[in-house]
Amino acid sequence: METVAIDVVSDVVCPWCYLGKKRLEKAIEAVSDELNVSVTFRPYQLNPDMPAQGVDHKKHLAEKLGGEDAVDKAHGMLTGLGHEAGIDFHFETIELSPNTLDAHRLLRWAMIEGPDVQNRVSLALFKAYFEDGRNVGDRNVLLDIAEKAGLDRSVVAALFSAGADVGSVKEEIGLARQMGVTGVPCFIIDNKYAVMGAQSADVLAGALREVAALKRSEAAAACQVAAQA
Repeated sequence: METVAIDVVSDVVCPWCYLGKKRLEKAIEAVSDELNVSVTFRPYQLNPDMPAQGVDHKKHLAEKLGGEDAVDKAHGMLTGLGHEAGIDFHFETIELSPNTLDAHRLLRWAMIEGPDVQNRVSLALFKAYFEDGRNVGDRNVLLDIAEKAGLDRSVVAALFSAGADVGSVKEEIGLARQMGVTGVPCFIIDNKYAVMGAQSADVLAGALREVAALKRSEAAAACQVAAQA
């Protein structure tokens, strides 16, 4: 069975990224009889200059979206879309907009243990923030998530304290921006094709099938050239 790799560029405080993750899961399920799909979550910060302690969430969003009415409207729409995707958004429980650098460091370390572990951490981060209103900029919260996902709490704590991979995560975010990623989620398929935004499961499944078909065509063409050489 053919394998297609997806790099999901996202931020853990982006509701559209949570929707995108859930829709991608449905897309992967739809093509499971045709393709093996490997998923890696890559870092992006919507607010890289956010203070380490975070800021008031409601005030921050109101300033960003143009007032409380705009925030309420956006949350209402997202809540409906969330229900369709199996997400129980509880925006009213969110008190802080955190800096997400440490969360992305944790996701990086989780990937060392394998994509399944990273996926568990990714889901736990989204759920903690959007459904439980927990501060995913708080290292104690991150350590709880790491431990429940199967990571060694003491090792992760030591990595945080040592400042491990701060530069690497920032560099990866910078690379995404250089590649033209200006919003998230962004799904990069086989390092060649990008799908922007929280597209539907059907659109994502179609993109996976299309990329797989292109790979087969390229492989067939290469074989033909080799045979003629």
